[in-house]
Amino acid sequence: MSTVHPAAHRIALFGDLLDISAPPPAGQPLDAPPLGVRWRPAHWLLVEDGRIHAVQTEAPDATWTRHEHPGRLILPGFIDTHVHAPQLDVIASYGTELLDWLNRYTFPTELAWGDPAVAQAGCEAFVRQLLRHGTTSALVFPTVHKGSVDALFSAAQARGMRLLAGKCLMDRHAPPGLLDTVDSAERDSLDLIQRWHGQGRLAYAHTVRFAPTSTEAQLALAGELLAAHPGTYLQTHVAENRAEVEWVRSLFPFARSYLDVYAQHELLGPRSVLAHGIWLDPEDRVRLRETGAVIAHCPTSNTFLGSGLFDWRGHAERGVRLSVATDVGGGTSLSLQRTLAQAYQVAALQGQRLDAYSLLYAATAGNAEALGLAQEIGRLEPGLVADLAVWRWSDDDSVLAQRLARAESLHDRLFAWLMLGDERLLVQTHVAGVPQL
Repeated sequence: MSTVHPAAHRIALFGDLLDISAPPPAGQPLDAPPLGVRWRPAHWLLVEDGRIHAVQTEAPDATWTRHEHPGRLILPGFIDTHVHAPQLDVIASYGTELLDWLNRYTFPTELAWGDPAVAQAGCEAFVRQLLRHGTTSALVFPTVHKGSVDALFSAAQARGMRLLAGKCLMDRHAPPGLLDTVDSAERDSLDLIQRWHGQGRLAYAHTVRFAPTSTEAQLALAGELLAAHPGTYLQTHVAENRAEVEWVRSLFPFARSYLDVYAQHELLGPRSVLAHGIWLDPEDRVRLRETGAVIAHCPTSNTFLGSGLFDWRGHAERGVRLSVATDVGGGTSLSLQRTLAQAYQVAALQGQRLDAYSLLYAATAGNAEALGLAQEIGRLEPGLVADLAVWRWSDDDSVLAQRLARAESLHDRLFAWLMLGDERLLVQTHVAGVPQL
């Protein structure tokens, strides 16, 4: 198991503990917590040396430093499986679809990160905002600049966070200041892997921006690097927007589909996370199931940029591994609560219903499983790292408080909390047992 950031030796948190080890089957009654939902109100969570030691009803002895939060909700820290560190500066920018968004907002912002001071300040702000939204782990896009990766890993390491990232690979179809070459990409990636991968709770992710911005030679390099370095990840985008899909078709006429471009370059596997996946066909879904690659559903981004509606139930029923992500800055919030609320609405537009337990599972234990980290994070269980967040159920005299007063079950309360709550309800974030806020 990975090492953790130095923590207070023995701390005990009191509150209402909730974690979800498995989502309920579709159609199961929700009037009582189903199997896989652990609801432990008025319990103590004991943390020793950064890991969960025990969960109990009796108060611990005086050797434990107590943090009491009666009536408050204690959850595993949220996990974000696709987010762009530089794009806080362009979040909620007006009026474009994907390809224009990149040229008008994303690329100019990322160019500025060529300045190490800008990258360092940006990464500090980004990591701080993750924690202020209850997110303790993330798979992150920095920029093409080597220094942006150094800055991001340094900021995460200083806080003991579980963070996965890597230098963006782009050798065509981007501004000159954002382009690398196959040789420079290999050189920089190898250096970054050697210095950062496996250091503390950090892991390297080979980061192909998306197929159009990499030549076949660079895509082949990414596949070679992934195979040569066990334990590293691959992150990219796929089939987000119809115009993008057509562009890929013209650039890679030999490929059966957008996804097939990645398959032909050995980029699909259980540690591969591909954002969006809206415009995939049945054969693509079979390939995803066979390879174990993960699709990161980014609902606020997909609706904000008008990219389309992701078929969560359809993919899940066909055995595709799924996760949920904010995709800031196309996404409109770092809040996983807001993201889950939008995921519910996207599903509802397709005649589907995602219950609160399934939604919360996706952002915690489900995302941990998608990243191969289920034995480290995502649940409140002895032996796991104490990445967690303490939340208020509501603020006094709020619409949410009024709604919760009429809730008839835990599911009813949790669903209202997800639909109406956000980061303003956060009380405290802990990373490996260390309070961060």
